[in-house]
Parts: sequence; structure tokens; C-alpha cells
Amino acid sequence: MTPPLITGPSSTPTKCVYSCNCFSPRRPAVTEQVTCQSKDSVLPVCELERHSDDTQERSLQKQTLQSHLAFSPTVDERGLLLVLFLHPPRVFFVCFPQKAAMLPFYLLTFAVTIQAHSQLLPGSCNFESNTCGYTSDADFMSWTLQKDGRFVTVEAAVNEDQEDYIGSGADPQREIIGVLLSPRLEHGEWSCLRLVYQITESGSLEVLQRTEGNSFDRPLWSSRLPSDSWVVSSIDLQNNTEPYRVVIEGKPGSSKGSSVAIFEIHISPGYCLECDFEESHLCGYNNQWNANVNWYVGGGGVQVLHNDMPNDHTYNNRSGHFMYVDSIYGKTFKEVAKLVSPMTQVPMSGCLSFQYQRSEIGNLFSVFTRDQLGQYQELWRAGLENQNDWTEIPGEWIPVQVDMKAPYSVQVVFEVAFNSPRGGRVALDDISFSSQFCTTDTEPTFDPSIANCDFESGFCLYTQEQAKESPWRRVSVKPNIFRNGDHTTGAGSFLLAHSRLGPRSGYVSRLIGPTLAGNMKYCLTFYFSLRGFNQTDQALAVYLLHVNGSQEKIWTQAERSRGIWIAADVTFQTSQPAKVVFVSTCRSFWDCGSVALDDISMSLGDCELVAGLLSSLLPGRCDFEAGLCGYTQDKKSDAADWERRRGPTPTSYTGPRGDHTMGLGYYLHLEASPVLPSQNARLLSRPVRGTRGQHCISFFYHMYGSGTGQLNVRINKYGKEELLWQRSGEQSIAWLKAQVEYQCHSQHQIVFEAIRGSSIRSDIAIDDVILEGGPCPEMGISTTVGTSNEIE
Repeated sequence: MTPPLITGPSSTPTKCVYSCNCFSPRRPAVTEQVTCQSKDSVLPVCELERHSDDTQERSLQKQTLQSHLAFSPTVDERGLLLVLFLHPPRVFFVCFPQKAAMLPFYLLTFAVTIQAHSQLLPGSCNFESNTCGYTSDADFMSWTLQKDGRFVTVEAAVNEDQEDYIGSGADPQREIIGVLLSPRLEHGEWSCLRLVYQITESGSLEVLQRTEGNSFDRPLWSSRLPSDSWVVSSIDLQNNTEPYRVVIEGKPGSSKGSSVAIFEIHISPGYCLECDFEESHLCGYNNQWNANVNWYVGGGGVQVLHNDMPNDHTYNNRSGHFMYVDSIYGKTFKEVAKLVSPMTQVPMSGCLSFQYQRSEIGNLFSVFTRDQLGQYQELWRAGLENQNDWTEIPGEWIPVQVDMKAPYSVQVVFEVAFNSPRGGRVALDDISFSSQFCTTDTEPTFDPSIANCDFESGFCLYTQEQAKESPWRRVSVKPNIFRNGDHTTGAGSFLLAHSRLGPRSGYVSRLIGPTLAGNMKYCLTFYFSLRGFNQTDQALAVYLLHVNGSQEKIWTQAERSRGIWIAADVTFQTSQPAKVVFVSTCRSFWDCGSVALDDISMSLGDCELVAGLLSSLLPGRCDFEAGLCGYTQDKKSDAADWERRRGPTPTSYTGPRGDHTMGLGYYLHLEASPVLPSQNARLLSRPVRGTRGQHCISFFYHMYGSGTGQLNVRINKYGKEELLWQRSGEQSIAWLKAQVEYQCHSQHQIVFEAIRGSSIRSDIAIDDVILEGGPCPEMGISTTVGTSNEIE
């Protein structure tokens, strides 16, 4: 049979060659080319539609998808995804240009579209006739409401057909950024924001939360992945006692045709993990594609595969919906189907509940959490031992409650494994979540911060066996030009091992931490500095001391001695309670030097995940590891630029030997060599919103060199500047911490200005800048400059 012609936007017709699956109540499946015609005449009509990314056809795509109730996907040899929508008595095939990575999205996101049953909260908008109170920030590019397409967009190039600009435009010469602001929202309880969006060609989309009194918006979610059609993202909004706004920031790329579009915004009560599968977006749950067995939408009055499908649990009738997977198409040993929740965006601990049923016991049904690194942790597995008083009676829904502790972002994975085509069927419905654990016997999530210590006020909960070994000493160094101070502030306290000469030829110093709970994964971070070691393999090591007395080495020092603070992190997991032990060994007097330790921190989860979580909690922070974080060089009022650098500066006896963040990372500095005396370099922050309360600037600075000039921090309000903080001349060989409090009710910028001194030994550097609302925390440490290298 000749394939039909599909007419695209151009005048040249395009062939869409495909195969599709037709299902019948009395026959498993029939695969045919081009046309699906069931012998039972259950599916009598086939219609084919072509949709593209232009406004008219994208609108048609939305209208078409909003009227279909069931589906079956297939892919042709060109990678075109064909979705079969069943809307009795008609059958629609929608042929999409599709990448393999998007298969799960098409398989489930647009599978079922019905009228929403749940309550939508203020802030929701489908952009059908207006923008529902959403407005463009006048300081940025305007979002455009497409009347025909029923969506808003910001594009790399202005389109002549665009209409109804939301707000006023911005300078087209600068980077294109569109900022969409929600109306003022007051959601006292947890809610879920579901965003239907599309990034075409290139660009990025970010969702933030703006609360009055905060200088910066808190990041909630972001994406840079382009797609060929609409994508659904789910974002948890935590309970908030204060009103806030949702901020949506779209940045189309510079390539031709790049755009960022928003189709719908749904805000509903509850957690994003919760789902009864009655809505079109399926709460962001998606099927992980498998060639033979997959999760499907069941119910809705349409029986595609079987006429013995159960009633759904939500409404206990045939019109409600649920998810199910069937072994009938299993072809190989241990076929696995996975239904995956949206990724949680905030730490969550509590009780996960759901309803399920199995038609046979010949399958393995399990629930896991999966983190952003793809690591799984089993929460629950179906079996008689899990059911207590419930037994698996075919056709009856079985309730399950399981405790979940997720201090970092995870997905919940419902996995079914079949060993044969006779493995039966598993159905799932009514997933819910509560912040309270399922039983009162469940222990609260362990707080790993008991192992944190910066040694400013003592040893915290760390101990050592001083009678048997050479002890770690708590010391401090006044800021000077000879010896490094601590890592915390440059003028505080840290621990030092092997700092005193003695008659013995060797030393062992052991620092023992508090007891950590078992069956947990931890991230340990700390800073160390070495001096005088010829052999560094035994200079510093970290062990786990288990309750049975056994020891396990989890980290050892590999860096050569540098005399600077170097960051270290280690991920470890323990099945039983254990303690972390820092061990420094000196085997021979001639090989020994000093080992310094500071700023120990313990978190739950993998260190790669913890780093991302911490960065999202400090939206106004910049450590310059990935760039300038929105800071810009002042091209109008200075004679030089701040340079981003790692390692020592080119000129000897000036500048830092490493950055403050990691010791081996990046910082900004004014290189004095090519600059004349009194010439300056100015760095401008992003615009900072004014608030009625105080603002705090904290940062680390490095001013070492006999000819060091001046470092100023200024505030710029509409072109008028005011000096907030200043240091002149040589300060210390160490990184020193500065904190500046100020008040400003209007929008402003922070300016870091470095002025070159009298000689080339005038390098000035900054690192780890944090801008935030509220007063600065107490440091309790004076950074008065001294000339002594004495260890107190």
C-alpha cells in the first residue's frame, strides 16, 4: 500500500512512512504498514495529521491533543514518533519529528487529556485569552502572547506576526532575557507547579521564587534542553507564610529560530509526587521506554488490550484512570517496565502511599528512589511479608505505605519485572505523600550537622586520645605576611598536628568525630594544609571507625605540600553506626611537618549532589568556578579588567597562591604588571532589588605585596556612588573575610574596585562573594593586621 502524503508548512509534500500497532479486545496486536484496520472493525477509521513548530500548527497540536483518551506509540525508521490516539469511533495518528531521548515524554505526557478534576490555585494560566495577571518585567525583553497559538514566547529575533507585548521592550543589543512575573501568591501549604514549555533550537528556562525582603530570587528549577514539542516539568513549592511571586526567566539562544515558549502553568495543592492519573499531564510521571513492556493509561471507558481491566481506585468505576503494565508482550527473560516520577526539587521526608493490584504473582513489583546520578535505593517490594493483614486478591486494590527519606533530589521509580509473557498485570493508582512518617516508630532523618566544626569556639563534638598519641592542637594566627591563617576567616582558629618538636622519632595524631547513623550515605568535606612533608601519603588520612572496632580507610592525601588550604570531599556509606577519624602519621622526624585541618562539614547524600543543592540555597553567591555569575566588567569608568585565574599570579611576592573556595580553583584579581599606578579595575554586580531592611555583602579578599594599592566596595544607585568599605596597603598573605552591612530601598548595583599601587607587587584578589538580604552574621573575630607569625 502506498504511504499517504503529509503536507508540511512548505509546498513540498513529505512522506511519513511508518508502522503502527492496532489492538483488539479479542486479539493481542496486529502490526501493519501505513494503515491500521482491525478485522473486528473496532477501530474503523485512520486519520493522519502533521504538526510543526509554527504558531498555527502548534496551536492545532494543542487543540487536537486535548480531545483524545488513549494511545499506543510506535517509531518509524526515520525516528518519527507516531502516537495513536483513540477517540471512539475515530483514530488519529500524530507524526512528530522526534529524538530518542523524548520518547518517554510523548508516551505519557500527551497520552490522556481530559478536563482537570483537581482544584487549580491562583497563579495557574493556560493563556487561552489573556495572561492571567502575569506581566513582563519592564527591565527585560517582553514575553509575547500569541493569540492563535495560546502560549507566550520570547524569541531570539523579532517576528512580524507577534502581537500583544506584555510590558515594554528592552535594548535589543544586549543579551535577550525575558522575565515573566506571576501575580502576588499566598499559598500557605505545599503546592505543585507544573510548567508546559518548549525550548526551540537553543536557550534556557529558569523558574525562581521572589519573596519581599530578599535581594535575590531563589532558584527552583532550570533547563537548557531543546525539544521538538511541549515538555512538562513539575516543581514543588514549599509552604510559605509570606506572599511571593513566581519568576520565569527565558533566554533564547543566539542561533536562528531560537525561542522559549510557555504553554500552560498549573499550580495545584499538594506535592508533585502525588497523582491519581486523571489529568492530561499525568503529574509529570513518564514511562522509561522498553521495546516490549511499558506502562499504559488504563480506564477512561476505553479497553484497548483487555476487557477485564479493573475499576480505577479513585472513583471505583470504569471512567476513572490508573496506570498499568502487562506481560503479554514480554519476549525476553526478565522484561522490566519503569514508571518514573518527576524529580523532587527540595529535600523531602515522610510517608509515600499508593494503591496497587496484581492479576498474577508471576512478577516482581518494586519501588525505588533514584538520584540525579542514577543511583537506586529500594524502598519497598511486593510480597506477602509486606502486606500485613492484606492479601493479594485479584481485582482488589491493596494500600501500601512506605517511609521515604530524601534529603536531596530524587525520582520515585515504580518497577515491574516479568520473567515470561504469562507474568500477569500490575496496576497502580492514587499516589500520595505526607510530611509525617507512616508510623510513630520511624526515626526522624538523621542530622549530620553534628559533625560540622570550624573550631572557632572549641573542638565541637570531636575528641582525641591524648594520653596515647600526639594531640591535635587548636591554634590561631594573626593576619601577617609570613604565615597563612585559618580557612574560615583568615584570622580564626584551626587544628594543627605535629607542630612541636619532641624526643620521639614519629607521631600519630587521631581526631575522632561523633557517631553517625548507619544505613546512610554521607558527604564529608573539609580543608587541609601541609607544610614540610617530604612524603605525603601518610600526612593525612580519613578512616571510618565502626562500632565493632574495625577501621576502614575512605580517603588519603595525594596532593603535594603547597602551604595553602585545599578542599577535600569524600562520599561514603555505612551499614552500621560509625565515627569519622582524621589520622596524621609522622614516621620519621626528618619527614615530618605540620598538618592543618579546618571547616569540617557533613551532609547526607553524594558529594556531587550536595554541591548542587548548596549552590541553589545561595542564589547571590559567586565562587567564580564556572564564570562571573552575572558580574560584568565596567567598560566606561576603569582602565583595566578583573582577570579570572587559578593558581599563583605571575609576579612573585604578591597575589594568592590559590583560590579560597578549593585551593585549586578560580578567583578574580587585578594583575598589576600591565597596569600603571593608580589605574583601576571595576566589577559590577547584577541589579540588586532594594528592600526596607538591611543587606549584607560578604567576600574574601587577598592583598599581599609591598606595593599593594586599594580595594573599595561601592554602591551604585542610578549612577550615583557611595563608598561602603575600603582597605589600603598590604594586609596579609592569607585570604581574609570581609562583611559589609548597608541599607538601600531602591534597585542598585555593587561595585568592586581595585586600584593598582606603587609597584608591580600590587596584585589584589577577591573570591566567594555573597550578596543577601538581612543583617550579616556575627563573625566574632577581628582581622586586625599584625606583623607576627606567632601561633597563638
